[in-house]
Amino acid sequence: MGKIKVGIIGAGGYGGCGAIELLHRHPDAELAILIDKQNIGQRISDIYPHLQGFCDLTIVAPDSPEIPQDLDVVFFATPDGVGQQFAPSWISRGTKVIDYSGDFRFNNLKTYLGYAERINKPKEHKSPELLPNAVYGLAELHREEIARSNLVGNPGCFAVSCILGLAPAVKYDLIEPETIVCDAKTGVSGAGKNPNPSFHYPARYEAMNAYKISGHQHVFEIEQELTQLRGQEIRVTFTPHVVPLCRGILSTIYAKVKQGVSFNKIKESYEAFYREDRFVRVFGPEKPQISTAVRGSNFCNLSLNMDERTGKLIVVSFIDNLVKGQAGSAVQNMNIMFGLDEGAGLMHPGVYP
Repeated sequence: MGKIKVGIIGAGGYGGCGAIELLHRHPDAELAILIDKQNIGQRISDIYPHLQGFCDLTIVAPDSPEIPQDLDVVFFATPDGVGQQFAPSWISRGTKVIDYSGDFRFNNLKTYLGYAERINKPKEHKSPELLPNAVYGLAELHREEIARSNLVGNPGCFAVSCILGLAPAVKYDLIEPETIVCDAKTGVSGAGKNPNPSFHYPARYEAMNAYKISGHQHVFEIEQELTQLRGQEIRVTFTPHVVPLCRGILSTIYAKVKQGVSFNKIKESYEAFYREDRFVRVFGPEKPQISTAVRGSNFCNLSLNMDERTGKLIVVSFIDNLVKGQAGSAVQNMNIMFGLDEGAGLMHPGVYP
């Protein structure tokens, strides 16, 4: 088989740039076209100079005749509402689709509409017939389904950090699920590339705040996945914060440990759960973690801790929101969909310092 031909829609944003950074060194894939509504006619390396000599493709319009009709996979690095409009035409011609937004993260319309309400989107879905066959793109939980799918909804960045931090505890009945609290911090790049007064440097420097308190859209994904793992409905308390960093997510997760469950059992359960997952690394309290250990990489580092005084499990989950929380997960999903080595194009350490 020749190299996989990849197209990126929304190539000019951070998510598109992140995919380009990963795909230019992928041994089994080649970037065939970059598509966007903005910066048409510009080389991507003029927008992102660090790509000069690595990717100098010119951005074309969504209706450009230059777009190949035989792409193997298309990444929709686009906001909510775009993929659901245009994915059907790509799928009908045999192209696989990986969508960064929430358009295809849910298998039923009711859950999607609840999500859409949180982000002030219209209470409709342009392609509801695709939802039953869409797969939630968290490889560590849905590897087999992803391998059989032609449509994957990439997970949200907060959801990745929280679900990976909780999955073994929920699956193995180690915690009281009604006590789960997720306290998450993200860098400003999570808001995207478009300028915003709230993220203007003087407004954001040395400033941090909670937002969408008890109302963040990623709660729908977290609860959906944990409920499936547990086999009973799970609700979580989730509070996101923005901190003055460029990239990275730190989620501190709390839950009451079940009576009689020891810390050793918890650590052994996490290690067993993620034994075959090369991008999740489990640590105990003896080796404290820091966000820079995963910056620029597709890894999730989990630090397990036990507060014996209160009987609480404390999991600290670290990811790079632009890699494991976005473009890295997309490439990982692509690898699985095409039967490639799951780590192709992704096996490199974080950037330090």
